[in-house]
Amino acid sequence: MAIILDGKAVSEKRLELLKEAIGESGLYPRLATVIAGSDPASQMYVRMKHRACERVGIGSVGIEIPGEATTEKVIEAITRLNQDTEINGILVQLPLPKQIDTDRVIAAVKTEKDVDGFHPTNLGLLMSGKPRFAPCTPKGIMTLLAEYKIPIAGARAVVAGRSIDVGRPMAALLTNADATVTLCHSRTRDLPAELRQADILVSAIGKAHFITPDMLKPEAVVIDVGINQLNGKLVGDVDFEAVKKIASAITPVPGGVGPMTIATLMENTFAAASMRVP
Repeated sequence: MAIILDGKAVSEKRLELLKEAIGESGLYPRLATVIAGSDPASQMYVRMKHRACERVGIGSVGIEIPGEATTEKVIEAITRLNQDTEINGILVQLPLPKQIDTDRVIAAVKTEKDVDGFHPTNLGLLMSGKPRFAPCTPKGIMTLLAEYKIPIAGARAVVAGRSIDVGRPMAALLTNADATVTLCHSRTRDLPAELRQADILVSAIGKAHFITPDMLKPEAVVIDVGINQLNGKLVGDVDFEAVKKIASAITPVPGGVGPMTIATLMENTFAAASMRVP
């Protein structure tokens, strides 16, 4: 039976340590969130981030923009935050409404305030092996693996999903940690055969219960990034009850990767504030 990788417990521990570190630093980091539109899920995620800020001693400000706004209006708000010397981190809540050019918006964020790690410059630094800010979900997964002392160097890792916010930076972080990495996607031939090679599998496909035991190597470590609705319940990409019987370790949904993402955002914000200290 698999060890349950408890992201909620690890994030609680990380947030308490961060609160102490911020208190001892004498700094007052501040995070600004930018949200366009009224998507309920996005609004919920932003509220969770603000609550985490309050808990650890990070100031926060929320910028709300109408859903019908243009790309230029969103960039104007980001430009003001870039120029505000009291703001250390800027987070643009994704997805943005369809008429807004997400790439232009992300590129408008000042690189040293890009605590989400999505700016092309920061992604380039990550790919070069010298990251400034890594995207929060992949970095949170690396923290979770480290907390449970799961060996990465030399392991064969498979990442299912090539999104710019999870899949690609996840592959880069695992590569930087000396894993042998395969990045799979919708055009991968014989996906189950690739998945069965994994000592560590990270699934960010977005299909409920897609990963089943027959797709896995026995004793694999399974990290489930998926957030899906199935029969009115929140579930991951992995058939948790079936897979936990053959995996050596597995993350639950909810309570696995999600809390680590928010804790990592707080850590990145503190790091951004610390970088400005002479």
